[in-house]
Amino acid sequence: MDNWYCHVGGQRYGPLRFEDMQAWCREGRIKPEDLVWNEGMTDWAKAGGVPGLFMPPASPSPEPPRPAGTDGHTCNAELTAWAREQLRGRWWPPIAVGLILAAIQTGSGFLPYAGGLIQLAITGPLELGVAIYFLAFARRGNPDIGVMFNGFQRFGSALGAYLLMTLFILLWSLLLIIPGIIAALAYSQTYFVMIDHPELGPLEAITRSKEMMRGYKEKLFWLGLRFFGWSLLCILTLGIGFIWLTPYMRVTYARFYDDLQPPVPEQAGTPAPPVL
Repeated sequence: MDNWYCHVGGQRYGPLRFEDMQAWCREGRIKPEDLVWNEGMTDWAKAGGVPGLFMPPASPSPEPPRPAGTDGHTCNAELTAWAREQLRGRWWPPIAVGLILAAIQTGSGFLPYAGGLIQLAITGPLELGVAIYFLAFARRGNPDIGVMFNGFQRFGSALGAYLLMTLFILLWSLLLIIPGIIAALAYSQTYFVMIDHPELGPLEAITRSKEMMRGYKEKLFWLGLRFFGWSLLCILTLGIGFIWLTPYMRVTYARFYDDLQPPVPEQAGTPAPPVL
């Protein structure tokens, strides 16, 4: 009875081991009110009522598995609606992360003499850290705001990825603006890839991002255009509206990345869970 299923955020995941379910609970990705099921149960039950599911681990356990996706088949309207639902009642921590990031980037640019160099050096680690925060947030976690600085723990890799992406996009843009946009879309998943695959170097992560985005660059382009009108409205508010738009966009893009993942295949011989 080790094949467990859970119904989280409107999606079903499984089969999973009980240890994986415990890890998801510790991560905050499964809440006590979420529904779970395994072969020995007659119907779905709330996770909080399953003995041992929310108990602390007796020993360190492996990193929780990544959520299953749909191979990128979720439409953009559903991705943005999902992000709004995730942010409902939880806006202020992501807003704080966005404000801190803007303050650091703006302030470093005004430093005398070495301001530009400092800004160049910290942008990659900051972007990686912010990606860590919003990916954890999108996975139903409740990350601490300080997570946004975790990118500095991998300073060399984050800086290398940022410099390589900037260089490649610049070179493609020398041909025309459209190749530069295509390159930016192709490299868009690099920081997320680095989070889930810390063993990869910067160039390998960029390559993995290119592979993931094959056939999905146009979809991401249209997803970005969904925020264009909101951006114009934010400009009319002298930029104040970006306080809310920025976390909305980042949660949506994190969800876009997770949706690119393949769905979890059903194991042969495992009975399907009951329909909710």
